Amino acid sequence: MKKWIYFVIGIFLIIVLFIGILRYGFDKTGEDSWIKDERGIWIKHGNPSDIPGEVNVQQKIIECANKLYDDEKNNGVVFNSQCLGECDGFVVDIVHVPRNSDDNKIENQCEDYRNGKYNDFVELDLNGDVVRFVEIMELN
Repeated sequence: MKKWIYFVIGIFLIIVLFIGILRYGFDKTGEDSWIKDERGIWIKHGNPSDIPGEVNVQQKIIECANKLYDDEKNNGVVFNSQCLGECDGFVVDIVHVPRNSDDNKIENQCEDYRNGKYNDFVELDLNGDVVRFVEIMELN
């Protein structure tokens, strides 16, 4: 009878150990990490101990895009679908939310994007908030 109890306890402990390994052993991101939201923006998840390089780069590009927006707004520009300029290899476009046909017109896209100089872009809405951050990975 005692052997049976030890056997059941042993099986139970093995199952608990297996579940623990599955739950925590393969969780490479953990609670304290950076994740991308639906817009493509890196956001904190928990309390990460450091800021990865790609997050710093993205934050600088978004700051640049916001500066382009603020400069144009301060110059009295009325925003519609239009190109604001370039930030470190990313073109910055104004789009509507939800998108409308003006957003897809070729003349409203940045020339550097149209001619293929840049493939990456940041879309801001009419209020200057990030709608999408798209970075195309190039295969070498």
